[in-house]
Amino acid sequence: MNEFDDEEAVQKGGPKAFIDRREQLARAGLVIPDVRGQISQHSIEARKSEFEGLAEAIRLDVVFSEVIKVREIKPATFIGGGHTETFAARVKADDLDLLLVDASLTAIQQRNLEKETGAKVLDRTALILEIFGERAATREGVLQVELAHLNYQKGRLVRSWTHLERQRGSGGYGFMGGPGETQIESDRRQIMDRIVLLEDRLEKVKKTRAQQRQQRSGTPIVALVGYTNAGKSSLFNAMTGSEVFAKDLLFATLDTTVRKLELPHGREIMLSDTVGFVADLPTDLVAAFRATLEEVLDADVILHARDISNPDHSAQALDVLKVLGELGVSAEKTPIIEVWNKIDLLGQADLPVEDMLAGIAPAGKVAGVVPVSAVTGQGLDALKLAIETALGEKSRTYHVHVPHTAGADIGWLHAHSEIISRDEPTEIGSGFVVRVEPRHKAAFLERFNGRIESSDA
Repeated sequence: MNEFDDEEAVQKGGPKAFIDRREQLARAGLVIPDVRGQISQHSIEARKSEFEGLAEAIRLDVVFSEVIKVREIKPATFIGGGHTETFAARVKADDLDLLLVDASLTAIQQRNLEKETGAKVLDRTALILEIFGERAATREGVLQVELAHLNYQKGRLVRSWTHLERQRGSGGYGFMGGPGETQIESDRRQIMDRIVLLEDRLEKVKKTRAQQRQQRSGTPIVALVGYTNAGKSSLFNAMTGSEVFAKDLLFATLDTTVRKLELPHGREIMLSDTVGFVADLPTDLVAAFRATLEEVLDADVILHARDISNPDHSAQALDVLKVLGELGVSAEKTPIIEVWNKIDLLGQADLPVEDMLAGIAPAGKVAGVVPVSAVTGQGLDALKLAIETALGEKSRTYHVHVPHTAGADIGWLHAHSEIISRDEPTEIGSGFVVRVEPRHKAAFLERFNGRIESSDA
């Protein structure tokens, strides 16, 4: 069977992984370039710690982790000849299988480093793709990761797609070219056809998600976002009583989970847990997971979880806002509540929370800040009240009259608003008191123009 065939390939995770899986862990060296003049919100120590965390997420035997000073990025190898020779010697001496470089390498730089050092080289993007490939659990997640993987590989065909050789002569999808077609042209056509197929499937997923959201569109959506390992899934579990996989591990959650949650005064919301963000998140991954992240686009309130115990939390928060901005989400359109998580790890239990958090500022415009601990439960009640307040400030209540003959309008109210009460029917029709969220306000006003009897707007 062709490796690119439908269901079986999806279950196997699509294209071949970058890292060969063996019983013995692959031995790896980590290289963290500190480029002179490069502007970054993150300290070099934080970058080093995070890159080590990324490597640990796929269970590598990390032999060394080293920050190197790079005065000038070299077009051929990124890190320069001297560093390349040093790492080539270390690869040989330590019998390394992999070199992981915390940078975005071109195909030429990657290929030259492999040739010069004798080890397989992965850049930051490839490493994150590898993690996502291991973590994707649902069919949708596998499709999204494979799409990102293929888009990444398009420019690296000469180096990476040798496994396509096994399919030559078998017919496969019928992609064998005529006389004179080069190997790389044939491979590129196979990849591009697979990309088109995956995009088509994900478009169907997008439509299915839209239908699901429409069915619950009368219920406010609250999306939980944050930097990877900020404790989003632990917060989600603590608030909803669910058992979503939560672990002190980068990218523990890839697949969006939605649960119903009742707020203190009885109002129900849909709480959505999403994939974690990270510095320099590959653009292809953001694009591939856009169907999943549309829960964030449709949210009435966004909870931005910050690991307040992490010394790098301010830079992490800015990275989250950057990705939200790329998705078209802003505090001007959607209220954002910052959830300062992990206050139990601040190590100052004898001090009031206010004192422990003195000097910390929100990242950008926020509707509120709530310190919490998902582990102890401290602050969760206050968080639910904050959600309720944010929803109340944005939504509006209307008293509208609907004739008995307008059954479709009654259906619309049930689907797109929260029906607070219904008057006793008269010969003419029925009166409804409804709460309308901002995302449905324009459609509501257009549909019920002339039949609104009163409102709190």
